[in-house]
Amino acid sequence: MKKIGDTISDIRQFFKFGLVGIINTVIGTSVMFFAYNVLGVGYWLSSALNYIVGSICSYILNKRFTFESRRKSKSEILRFVINISVCYLVAYGVAEPLVRQTILILRFDWDKSLLEQVAMLFGMCFFVILNFIGQKLFVFK
Repeated sequence: MKKIGDTISDIRQFFKFGLVGIINTVIGTSVMFFAYNVLGVGYWLSSALNYIVGSICSYILNKRFTFESRRKSKSEILRFVINISVCYLVAYGVAEPLVRQTILILRFDWDKSLLEQVAMLFGMCFFVILNFIGQKLFVFK
C-alpha cells in the first residue's frame, strides 16, 4: 500500500512534469506548426520534428528536475527514446483516425489541413498522458 508521502511525491512529480511539458509544448508546437504551415512538410514529419526537438529538452529537464535522476546511464537514454517513440506512434496513430471518424460522424466539412492540425493537437494531449506514465514507470523508475 502507498504511503501518504508517496502520493504527495507523485503529485509533486506530476506538477513538475507539467511545468516541463509547458516548456516542451511551446517549443515543440512552434516547430510543428511552423514546419506544417510554413515549410509544408506534412502531418507525420511536422509532428515528428515536434517530438525530436521537444524530447531533447524533455529528457534533460525531466531527468534532473522532475524525477531527480543523477545516473549516467546509456540504458536510461535508450529507455527514454523507446518510451518517446512508442508514445508518439500510439498517440498520433490513434489521433488522426479518431479525429477523422469524429468529423465524419458529426458531418463537419473540414479540409485536410484543419483535420490534421486538430489531430496533432489531440495527439499532443494523448501523448502527455502516455509519456508521463512511461517516464515514471519505465524510464526514471
